Amino acid sequence: MEVALLNRTTRILSGHLWVFSNELARSPKSFTPASLVELRDRKNNFLGIGYVNPHSLIAIRILTTKAEEIDKEFFKKRITNALEYRKKVIKGRDAFRAVYSESDLLPGLIVDKFGDCLSVQLLTLGMDSMSDMIIEALDEVFSPRAIVLRNDSPSRALEGLKPEKRLVKGSLDTPPQIREGDTVIEVDMLAGQKTGFFLDQAENRGLFGSLTGAGAGLDLFCYTGAWSIKMAGAGAATTGVDSSEAAIAQARRNAELNNLSSRCSFIKADVFGFAKDGLAKKSVYDYIVLDPPAFVKSKANLKEGLRAYREMNSICMRLLKRGGLLATSSCSFHVDRNTFIETLRASAKDAGRGARVIEVRSQAKDHPISLQVPETEYLKCVIMEVD
Repeated sequence: MEVALLNRTTRILSGHLWVFSNELARSPKSFTPASLVELRDRKNNFLGIGYVNPHSLIAIRILTTKAEEIDKEFFKKRITNALEYRKKVIKGRDAFRAVYSESDLLPGLIVDKFGDCLSVQLLTLGMDSMSDMIIEALDEVFSPRAIVLRNDSPSRALEGLKPEKRLVKGSLDTPPQIREGDTVIEVDMLAGQKTGFFLDQAENRGLFGSLTGAGAGLDLFCYTGAWSIKMAGAGAATTGVDSSEAAIAQARRNAELNNLSSRCSFIKADVFGFAKDGLAKKSVYDYIVLDPPAFVKSKANLKEGLRAYREMNSICMRLLKRGGLLATSSCSFHVDRNTFIETLRASAKDAGRGARVIEVRSQAKDHPISLQVPETEYLKCVIMEVD
């Protein structure tokens, strides 16, 4: 195994798992792509083992700080440890994020468990090169009826990887139906967004559902209807809006599965346009959920993205009755919690409304935030009452 010498070690010694190219004593291009390397400091002290991508800004991602073999048993142990953590913190759900990349000391690997099926993302060159042993390890730990590779994330392009999407074990003739509290959701693991379903909002959906009751609910960027169904289950007549025909079709199917079709309507439309039309029609709602895709994809479009958050939240506040409830989220990593709250404050000013924050929340506990790798925190969810 080749040795990579580090000129700078402060971040690594604090527990971070990324080594940037400018922290290495020599160019990462001298290493074989996807190869495993030993990390050492200038005094030749062993720091860990990681995998290399010479063409990425993050040149090395650390797998271990021990001198150990990186083989199937290594992955089985890490995956088992991740599963044991989920068993501690996840209750009332048969679907959860089973492996969350750096937070589970497996950078570049995402695994979502949907009932007895697994959806897997290999986001980095190093993890992709070890895919066979990773799939074998997952199979031995979980014994799932189906495993899907959802390697169609845009981030793979930054690693020089092509997108792919395929079933590597079993059959999906019967799509998994997962349980989230008293809600049943059918997941399209091959055609759905990301890994098939957004598990990170599970706890936030549950809380908001517990705060709602009879009345009118609006679910913007509703995807396959999970927030709508939570509100409808509590007694609200809900309208879900999304621009995806496939998502709307699945949302209607999910409403049927929960015997809530009479309280749930779903509309395919441009969400911004629908919301603005609602203002023109003087529509009012008791409950609104705004759970958009990331408006800020990079630092370069931060200003533009914050403007979109501000405008959309202002519209939602104006659509709410006095005393209405709003659950609004940002999954943009480049928008931190304080910036998001400041944006909401500006939205309230634009709308001429006051608001009380009920709770500021983050991603569900199966998406743990690593203290050593702050980049693992991305989701902000603010639940508020609007005056």
